[in-house]
Amino acid sequence: MRAFSRSLPSLRRLFATLALGLAAANASAELVVVVSSRSQVAAINADQVAAIFLGHASRFPDGTQAVAVDQQLGAPQRDSFYRELTGKTPALLKAHWSKMVFTGRGQPPREASGDAGVRRLVAGNPAMIGYIERDALDASVRAVLVLP
Repeated sequence: MRAFSRSLPSLRRLFATLALGLAAANASAELVVVVSSRSQVAAINADQVAAIFLGHASRFPDGTQAVAVDQQLGAPQRDSFYRELTGKTPALLKAHWSKMVFTGRGQPPREASGDAGVRRLVAGNPAMIGYIERDALDASVRAVLVLP
């Protein structure tokens, strides 16, 4: 028991360091909403993006089809994206999609694995829209909205 009580301050310091490191990593990961570099969409506002990702809209502002691509469930980018854009937690988002599916008004967006997976899908189809970390941008996709 004495050994445990002596190691408790060390454990506290370790957990505090880990928490600060995770907070710094999350804070530095700026997200951008992307479309294919072949898409005609040049810009889109946050409300329009939210409508597409929540299943309330299926078209870009110019009238062309919009297909949302999500990061995988549990990905920090996904949680951050929905929190910043819609104010929804993962639990609220799950409830939203349960209601949409149950009432027949929509299906949740297709999922891709990580920034590279989202970028690959979006780059290959001008109708798709997704979100990735700014550091993952390349010439195959174009940022149309930067999230704060």
